[in-house]
Amino acid sequence: MKLRNLMIGASVIAALMSVQNAEAQSGKPYIHDPSTLAECDGKYYTFGTGRGGLISEDGWSWHDGGVRPGGGAAPDVIKIGDRYLVIYGATGGGLGGGHNGRILTMWNKTLDPQSPDFEYTEAIEVAASDGMEDNDAIDPGILLDPTTGRLWVSYGTYFGFIRLIELDPKTGKRVEGNVEKDIAIDCEATDLIYRDGWYYLLGTHGTCCDGVNSTYNIVVGRSRSVEGPYIDNVGRDMLKGGGKMVLAAGDRVVGPGHFGRTILDEGVEVMSCHYEADFNQGGRSVLGIRPLLWKNGWPVAGDRFKEGTYEIESERRGYALELAVDFVRMPQERKAWFRLDPNEPVVPIENQKLDDVIGTWPKDNISVRIGDYMFRPHQRWTITAVPEAGGYLSNPYFKITIEGTDRALAATADLEVTTVAAFTGSDEQLWRIEQLTDGTFRILPKAIPGREGVNTKYVLYSIGDSTPTLAEWDFNTDNSKWNFRNH
Repeated sequence: MKLRNLMIGASVIAALMSVQNAEAQSGKPYIHDPSTLAECDGKYYTFGTGRGGLISEDGWSWHDGGVRPGGGAAPDVIKIGDRYLVIYGATGGGLGGGHNGRILTMWNKTLDPQSPDFEYTEAIEVAASDGMEDNDAIDPGILLDPTTGRLWVSYGTYFGFIRLIELDPKTGKRVEGNVEKDIAIDCEATDLIYRDGWYYLLGTHGTCCDGVNSTYNIVVGRSRSVEGPYIDNVGRDMLKGGGKMVLAAGDRVVGPGHFGRTILDEGVEVMSCHYEADFNQGGRSVLGIRPLLWKNGWPVAGDRFKEGTYEIESERRGYALELAVDFVRMPQERKAWFRLDPNEPVVPIENQKLDDVIGTWPKDNISVRIGDYMFRPHQRWTITAVPEAGGYLSNPYFKITIEGTDRALAATADLEVTTVAAFTGSDEQLWRIEQLTDGTFRILPKAIPGREGVNTKYVLYSIGDSTPTLAEWDFNTDNSKWNFRNH
C-alpha cells in the first residue's frame, strides 16, 4: 500500500443517482486492499487493511463480519488442505512515516467467526524490512504451486523491489535457508498465479489512496519459472518496469488494485480487486469482481454482463434463440430487379413490429428453438437484472423476456426450456449469465423445478442446430456456449 499525498444541481444529482452501479458488488462492499476471495462452508470471504473483512452468502451481496486479528495491511488468504493460511503486512508502506515492515502468517480451521473451530494461531514473522533497504515488507500475495506443492509469496511496494520468498506449506514458516529474490519494480500489491505452464505476476501500478484521483491499475508479466524473469507481451522485464495492462479505470470506478483469481468451474474464472473510488457510491473504496478472460495466453478483465435487448446466439452454429412460432412474412411490393427504375425514390422498410405478430402467438407457454436471426420480434430478448433475487460472483440474477412483453424464459422439471406467459419471479425464471475465459457466455437457471438448491450444473445447451435444452456444463463443447449481439 502506497500513501500519496462543488456544488451540483438537483437535476445532476438525480441523474447520477439513476446510473446503475456497473462494477461494484451490492450490499456494503466497502473494503481496501482486499485479499483473494476464499470460500468456506458455502460462503465467500475477503479481508482488507485493518482487522475486518467482508462476507457474502451468494458472492453478489456483501456485508461486514469477517474477522482477522493482527491489524496491518493488505492480507491474502489461501486454503491448504483443511486449513486456511492468512498472510498480512504489519506497519511498512509508509504507515507512520516509515518503511520498516513485517510480514506474518497465521492459520485457522475456518473463516466463519461463528464456528466453534474458529481460532487463529499465533502469528509468525516470515519477512521484514528495516526501512533503509530497497524493499518494503508489505502487500503479500501467495501461491501454492499446483505442479510442485511449493508455497511462494511475493511482496513489496513502490518503495523498492518486489521480492519473492518460499514458505513451508505445512507450517507457514519461511523455508530454512531461503533467500529473497527481486522479481519486479515500479508496482506493488502483487499476486502470483499459475496457468498452463506459465507463472504470472500481477502487480498494481500507479498511485493509490487519493480517492477519485487515484491512478491505480493492474499489470502483468509471465515466466516459465516462478523465480522469473517476468516478461510482458512486448518483451519488457517487470524488474525494469514492464507490465501488460489487465484492468484500468472505467464505468465510473477508478483505481483498480490488489488482484485475486478465483476458479469457479472449468472455463469459468473471476478476478477480484478493489476500486479506489466508486463514483456511484460517493467515492468509497469498494470490492470489485469481474470475469477473468484469457487471450493469447494473457489474463484480461472481462465485463460484467449488462442489461439490454439482445440476440442470444448459439456458439455451435451461430443461430439465434427464438420462440417456436409461425414465421410471419412481411408485406413488400416487389418488382423484378431489371424492371426497377434507378431514379425512383427509395423508401426505407420498417422493421417488423411486435403488434404485427403477437396475435398469432399462443397465449400460454411457448417452447423455444434455434434458427436464423432475422431481427424479428420472436428473436429479440430483453435481459433485466432482478437484484432482489440475489446473485453470484460478478452479477445479480436476470430475467429474460421477449422484447416488449412479459413472456419469460423458464426452466422445466424435465430439463427443458420454455417461455411462460408472464414473469412471476420464481427461481426457474431467473438466470445466471457468466462470461467464460474465452469470451463467450454460459446461461444457467437459478433453480430447476423438483431439484433442491441453487443450480450450478445445468446450462442452456444446443443439442443440435435447432434444439435448445438444459444439459450438464461442458466447457469443451460449443454446445454450452452463447453470445449476446446488440443489433
